[in-house]
Amino acid sequence: MKTQADISHWMKYTLKGQTHRNLSVPLLIEKALERKEGTLTSSGAFSAVTGAYTGRSPKDKFIVNDPSITDTIDWGPVNQPMSPDIFDRLYMKMLDYLQKKEVFVFDGFVGTDKNHRLPIRTINEYAWHNLFVQQLFVRPISSDLENFTPEFTIISAPDLIADPQMDGTNSEAFIAVSFERRLILIGGTQYAGEMKKSIFGIMNYLLPDRDVFPMHCSANIGSNERTALFFGLSGTGKTTLSADPERNLIGDDEHGWSKDGIFNFEGGCYAKCIGLSEEKEPQIWNAIRFGAVLENVVLDEKRNPLYEDGSLTENTRAAYPIEHIPGARIPGIGQHPDVILFLTADAFGVLPPIARLTPEQAIYHFLSGYTSKLAGTERGVTEPEATFSTCFGAPFLPRPAHVYAQMLGKRIEEYNARVYLVNTGWTGGPYGVGKRMQLSYTRTMVKAALDGSLDQATFTPDPIFGIHIPDQCPGIPSKLLFPRNTWQDPVAFVTQAKELARRFQENFAKFISVDRAVIQAGPQV
Repeated sequence: MKTQADISHWMKYTLKGQTHRNLSVPLLIEKALERKEGTLTSSGAFSAVTGAYTGRSPKDKFIVNDPSITDTIDWGPVNQPMSPDIFDRLYMKMLDYLQKKEVFVFDGFVGTDKNHRLPIRTINEYAWHNLFVQQLFVRPISSDLENFTPEFTIISAPDLIADPQMDGTNSEAFIAVSFERRLILIGGTQYAGEMKKSIFGIMNYLLPDRDVFPMHCSANIGSNERTALFFGLSGTGKTTLSADPERNLIGDDEHGWSKDGIFNFEGGCYAKCIGLSEEKEPQIWNAIRFGAVLENVVLDEKRNPLYEDGSLTENTRAAYPIEHIPGARIPGIGQHPDVILFLTADAFGVLPPIARLTPEQAIYHFLSGYTSKLAGTERGVTEPEATFSTCFGAPFLPRPAHVYAQMLGKRIEEYNARVYLVNTGWTGGPYGVGKRMQLSYTRTMVKAALDGSLDQATFTPDPIFGIHIPDQCPGIPSKLLFPRNTWQDPVAFVTQAKELARRFQENFAKFISVDRAVIQAGPQV
C-alpha cells in the first residue's frame, strides 16, 4: 500500500507536466473556463453544475475498518465499514485513472490555530474543485510550502465511476476514509461539499484526543470580545445568523474549542443560497464575487444568478473566502464563548422561537440534535423531514456521541456559558400549514440573547418540553414567543407537541448510559 511519501513521488514523476500545484485563483478560474467546467456570473463568481449529485451522499460514505481504529469508531449506518482490501483496490484504480489526466493540487491547512492545525493536500481532477478547496480551507503563506508534508490527502476524481459489484461500493459514488493510510478517496460525485465534510470528519476524530472539542457550528464575536456559537445542521441558519454586520465573523460552519478558546477550521464559508437576497443577507450577497464559487445556481441569459430558482436543487451553494465578509476576524480565533445557541428548524411548528436551557437540558438537546433535513441537503430529500442528528452533526462524527457531549458539558460548566434553543423553522402550524419563522424576528431574538437584554425577561417552563420561554423580548410580539398562541386550533397544537415529545423520548432511549438528570431534562408526556 502506498504511503504519503509514495503519493508525493507518484505526483512528481508519473504526472510530470500534467500536475498544477497551488495555482492562483485567477489561473484556476482560467483553467476551469478553458476546460468548460463552468462559467462566470455577472458578478465574476465561477458557476458550476454538479449533475446528478447536488448534495452529500451519506449512503456512499465509508471508513476503513483498520485494527488501529476499529474500537474507537461508532460503527453503523453513518460510519459504514469498508475492508482495507476494498479501499486498496479503489485506491489503485484511482491512481491508474488519474495517470492519464491533468490534475490540480492544493497544499494548505485545516485550523486557524497553529497549535492544532492539520496540513492537508488535495489532488483534484477538476480545476474548479481545486478552486473550491483553496477558498474553503486555510491558505498557506510561501514559507509554509518550503518543507510542506501533508498529514492527510484527499484524492477526488468525480468522473471515475465505481462498479458496486466489482468495487464493493453501494453505488457509482464513493467517499472512503482511511485513518491508517491518511487518505480520503472521492469518486463518482461532482458535489464539492464532500471534500469539505470529509475533512471535518477527520478533525472530529483527531481532536478529542488532544482535548479539543470539535463542533459543527458557526461563531462570531462582538466589539466587547464576547464570542457566540451557533450549532445547527445545514439550512438552520448558522451561516446567515453568524454573518451579522454588528459582529465579526469567526467562521460559518466548523470550529474547535481548546483551552485557549475558539478557532475556525476553515478559511472560507459555504453558504446555502436558495432564496438569497441583498436586502435580507447583504454580507453573503456581496461576498459572491470574483473568486467565489456557485454550485447549481440557475443563471439568466445575462448570467445573473436566479437565487429563487430551485429547479436544479434546493441545496444551491456559494463558497467564498472569509475575507469577502467585511470585518471578518482573521485569523479566525476568539475567546471562550459566553453564549451558545442551538438552531433547530422545527417542521412540527411547536417549539418556541427562543428558549433558555439549563446545563442538563443543553446536554439533552445536544445529544438529540433535533431539526429538519431541508430539501436538497441530502439526495432524495425534497421537503423538510423531522430528524434527530446527534450533536447537530451526526453525519460527520466518527466517535460515539458521549465523547462530544462530555466535552460540551465540561466547557459549559467551566466557562459558565448560557445556552438557548432557537427555532428557525415553522410557527402557527407544521410545515405545509404554518409559515417559516421570520428572519428579522430571529435576528432580533438572537441579538437580545447575545447582549443580555433577554435576561431581564421572566421565563416560564414549557409544560411539555420543560425549556424556559421568555415572556417578553424587545421588538418581538409577545404572542409569537409562545407557539400555542400562534395556532388556530389549540387542541391540534397539543396533539402535535405531544407527538414531537414522544419522538424525542423514543430517540433518546438509545443513550442508556446518560446521567439520569439529563434524561429527566427532556420532554415529559
